[in-house]
Amino acid sequence: MSGKHIVVTGGAGFIGSHLADRLLHEGHRVTAIDNLATAHPRNIEHLMGNPGFRFIKHDVVEYVYVDGDVDAIMHLASLPSPVDYLRKPIPTLKVGALGTHKVLGLARAKRARFLLASTSEVYGDPQVHPQPEAYWGNVNPTGPRGVYDESKRFAEAMTMAYHRYHGVETRICRIFNTYGPRMRADDGRVVTNFIAQAVRGEPITVYDDGGRTRSFCYVTDLVDGMVRLLHSEEVEPVNLGNPREMTILEFAKTVQKLTGTRSQIEFIRPKDERTQDDPHIRQPDISKARRVLGWEPGISLEQGLGLTIDYFRKLLEMERPS
Repeated sequence: MSGKHIVVTGGAGFIGSHLADRLLHEGHRVTAIDNLATAHPRNIEHLMGNPGFRFIKHDVVEYVYVDGDVDAIMHLASLPSPVDYLRKPIPTLKVGALGTHKVLGLARAKRARFLLASTSEVYGDPQVHPQPEAYWGNVNPTGPRGVYDESKRFAEAMTMAYHRYHGVETRICRIFNTYGPRMRADDGRVVTNFIAQAVRGEPITVYDDGGRTRSFCYVTDLVDGMVRLLHSEEVEPVNLGNPREMTILEFAKTVQKLTGTRSQIEFIRPKDERTQDDPHIRQPDISKARRVLGWEPGISLEQGLGLTIDYFRKLLEMERPS
């Protein structure tokens, strides 16, 4: 699949913009669709003069139209940040449900291959560790995080229904914690929180005792896995993430060390819903990705964080009042 026309929804976002970079580098034409509700236009400014790139400002919850032939659609439109989905629960549900329905309709009409960017949050607060694709998860559908978790679980079900009943070629990747340049400084995720606090010289705030675990995958590694999955013949979900697991406290100390900050770690207990139903453990089983895609992450945490910290230093300097 080379020299194709590929549509990327959420194409101005953190992961979507890196995906557009990769696809254009491979010689594809890319149409990025984004309503810019949570993405910043600077993520794709460098692509605006590229003759193979087109941007459409549009909300995929509404009818989606793209002229001409479309060979593949990579559906990343979402509100994946806790700050966003706790503040905008109904739009989160709508983009996961209605948006996925609209984009699958486009894929069916264009006879295009469809890749859904799902999430490790479909596993909820897991009772199986590490998490394999065969695990059905432990999700609270009525809790505050349910709006995001269930929107992605519904999106997976809708994707498989279109595959089984309409014959659409579909792929599903379950994305675990991913980080890198172009993340928003205010998105409320642990990577951005810690780096921004460290660069500003503020206390690095760790929830509770910092004992929850996460694994962190650098964005270009993730994008490589997504592209491999798109080109593969695998229909069932595939985990994409870095299996190196660490506690949040260990991660805070790593950020502390790599930034050279004088910021101290401060343990706090949030007063809002931010940690309700928050997974206590998270680690992908990537055996299937290794076997089916020949994929595993290659960027070390220290290398990836170094690149991300450099980006945030420049970003926060730009945002500093003059």
